Amino acid sequence: MTEILTDTVKNMKLDLVYYGKDILSQVAEDVQDINDDLLETIDSMFRVMYKEKGIGLAGPQVDLNKRIIVIDPGDDPRHKIALINPVILESSDSTEPYEEGCLSLPGLNADVIRPSEILLRAVNSKGKNIEIEAGGIMARVIQHEIDHLNGILFIDRIEKFVRDEMKPELKKIKKMNVKTA
Repeated sequence: MTEILTDTVKNMKLDLVYYGKDILSQVAEDVQDINDDLLETIDSMFRVMYKEKGIGLAGPQVDLNKRIIVIDPGDDPRHKIALINPVILESSDSTEPYEEGCLSLPGLNADVIRPSEILLRAVNSKGKNIEIEAGGIMARVIQHEIDHLNGILFIDRIEKFVRDEMKPELKKIKKMNVKTA
């Protein structure tokens, strides 16, 4: 498994993939080893996220079938974090709508209802098991990115009639994958 990650890092520059790419609808695999190659991958993911002006990015969005997410909502330097094999342990009963977008669905936004607070367990880039209580934008971004690890896009969480209205844009976005194929 380490060899696959090593080959990915050494032989391929990480690039964003878009709606329609199969990896975005698959469940990502757990990361088994935290090593220099993984840390290099995480750094590359942050670079892609910043280049695309995002606040979160998941492994599948850069064609990497691994349970890795990077987050930097920009509101607090302590919130810049890489999470490996993240799992939501608890979600609040209270929910709230918020307009979400996605780097893999450029130009599309829609209100998504999500729990307002979560408790998360993950491994950080130093290999430590951590638990995080998050609310606000941090909880929102974490849930959005974990959805990516489970093959779910934000458009899968909106009403069908809203998604249907997006069909022309979705067709255009699918064609963007030709550049990265």
